[in-house]
Amino acid sequence: MISPSNYPACEHSVRFLVGIFLILLFGCGQYSTSAANISRKDILDSLFDGYDAWISPSFDKTSLRYSGRPVIDIIQLYILSIDSIRDTNMDYAMSFYFRQRWIDERLRYNESHGIDVIELDTKIMENIWVPDVYFVNEKQATMHDVTVPNKMMYLYPNGLVLYSARISGVFSCMMNLQKYPLDRQICSLRLESYAHSAKNLVVRWKSPAVEFSPTLQLPQFEIEKNHPSICDTLYMGINYSCILLDIHLRRNHGYYITQIYVPSALVVVLSWVNFWLTVDAVPARISLGLLTVLTTTTQSTSFFSNLQKVSYIKALDVWLAMCMLFVFAALLEFAYVNVTYRVTNRRKSIQDLPMFIHKNGDARFDSIFSEETEEKSHKIPHQTRNQQCGNKRTGVLGSLYSKEREKARNIDRISRIAFPVTFLVFNIVYWCVYFLWEPTHEPKTS
Repeated sequence: MISPSNYPACEHSVRFLVGIFLILLFGCGQYSTSAANISRKDILDSLFDGYDAWISPSFDKTSLRYSGRPVIDIIQLYILSIDSIRDTNMDYAMSFYFRQRWIDERLRYNESHGIDVIELDTKIMENIWVPDVYFVNEKQATMHDVTVPNKMMYLYPNGLVLYSARISGVFSCMMNLQKYPLDRQICSLRLESYAHSAKNLVVRWKSPAVEFSPTLQLPQFEIEKNHPSICDTLYMGINYSCILLDIHLRRNHGYYITQIYVPSALVVVLSWVNFWLTVDAVPARISLGLLTVLTTTTQSTSFFSNLQKVSYIKALDVWLAMCMLFVFAALLEFAYVNVTYRVTNRRKSIQDLPMFIHKNGDARFDSIFSEETEEKSHKIPHQTRNQQCGNKRTGVLGSLYSKEREKARNIDRISRIAFPVTFLVFNIVYWCVYFLWEPTHEPKTS
């Protein structure tokens, strides 16, 4: 037992030991924090010591010989916007995040330092090897650099490199316009390694291959689905790794229904007004017929000016050609009716001419119409003979005039039914065919 006299000495010893323990505790904590702070820089210095960004990770670090294992580059796209899909140039503009990940054994570091990821600055990224993947169907593209280059690179302890860049570009899209504007299109994005064969670099899609921004909207199309695939290609006997993304698009019909189909159909209906006008309204029927023909021609010219010139027939070609045929047929119908009516008018004028002559006392023209009456002229009075000839001519030509005029009117009556029924049948056939028929998606250009 400790005697009461020894209590102050023991208490002093305990306080001394506690003080030593606290000093050691705080000192080690500060040392470990300092070590963690300087280890990030030390790790980068050790990684870049002897690192060559010109050499692929598939080669041995020391002997520079092929290691037998290709670099597997896993790719994913995050599509921000599809700005425009142009039929005239057969291309589309798109902005997206281009994400890649691969393993570089030379960038492994010890995880025991407490650093699970190293975020690199854009200035240091140039010192890291990056796969030489390019877009095969790219027409024009840029990498954003406002306010700084829009690139990101993370390094993980196991040598995993995560790389992302924001890209905007215009890419070709070979379209099949046989059903335009009731069509569906497949726009592709093809990626390959430019210089490295499949022996050194293999590109593959991540699952999922594509992610779309929630705010993505297309003015003329709707995205139905996307289909990633592998398209490894052989160039000059060398196999190159390739991946392909097909974006299936369906064109919205609203704009074309209101701006093309409905106006052109109304012009066709307007041409039928000719059938309800009288046969005598020649100026009105000519003006209406020519107006509908010229309007249809102007519509066709304006619509086709914004389309690619292709060698095959499009759905819009069929529609506008049939509309032109209907309005032109209505104009030809008026021409036939007018000719028939003019023949009867000419005959009526010939009928009225002798009557006018007889009223003015000139009987020499009676022989033109009736030789039999002229032979009997010495037996009856002159005035009675004129009256009989006039009545005979009036009966024959008047009957013929009424018959021909009725024939012209019957043509109009038949056209009032035949034209609308024929146009209705054409519409049924047209819409059934182009909504049910699906052409092959092989690109066809002029």
